[in-house]
Amino acid sequence: MTSQESATGSLAGKVAVVTGSSRGIGRGTAIALGEQGATVYVTGRTTGDDGLTIDTAAAAVDEAGGRGIAVRTDHGDDAQIEALFARVADDEGRIDVLVNNVYKIPDPPAWGGGFWDHPVSIWDDQVGIGLRAHYVASWHAAPLLFAAAPGSFVCNVSSPGGQSYHFSSSYGAGKAGLDRLSADMAVELEPKGVACVSLYPGSVSTEFIVETRDTDPAEMDSQTPLVVGRSIAALAGASDLMERSGSIQWVEDIGEEFDLRDEYGRRPPKYAQRERG
Repeated sequence: MTSQESATGSLAGKVAVVTGSSRGIGRGTAIALGEQGATVYVTGRTTGDDGLTIDTAAAAVDEAGGRGIAVRTDHGDDAQIEALFARVADDEGRIDVLVNNVYKIPDPPAWGGGFWDHPVSIWDDQVGIGLRAHYVASWHAAPLLFAAAPGSFVCNVSSPGGQSYHFSSSYGAGKAGLDRLSADMAVELEPKGVACVSLYPGSVSTEFIVETRDTDPAEMDSQTPLVVGRSIAALAGASDLMERSGSIQWVEDIGEEFDLRDEYGRRPPKYAQRERG
């Protein structure tokens, strides 16, 4: 597979779960997997037929060529995570692609200042949802991933903040922990024929960022949620997926390797701070 066009339908018949997919990278990923023909379980807390909800995201998956299934899930509640995977087990009996993406932006966002300036609750927002919930989801998904192996895949959506300072100390701790979790899960999953990677997008024009900057996303020098999702779809169909297991995969590198483009016809731009580490 060398191009976005040649990947069309590459995930037909596959089952995916994308956590936190009512908006942002999760929504873009669900749609991108739908473009490749996958059945995609879309999770999140926001429901309804208007705006950024799991229902409208599932409909967008359908429009893209896949099959979208919305399941309301609060990933801060272990019982609801368990119920999600119990439903997938009953419906499908397997999972080919698990994308752990769900994340909670603190309100107000913890950008700048010292850790002492932020309420302790931001730890639970950024590490509880952005790390622990991924572990819980993976734990419940494991038997279903084994049922689809070899070739099933866990993608943990991380950030360059796992390697350098971004936003806050709690943010960095969560992302560094996620990278370590991905690497160690890969070791344990290898005998089962299941791959696991950390994904590093660059700057992404999520709806939150677009609204904050009040800028047309077509004019922003950033990756779109859809092209981030297309990089995940490309990895899921890659013939050397197991060789990549345990690694950090950068969206910009995947975009170049597979000649991926966003909805505006652009290659994913490079992350400006990457060279500085």
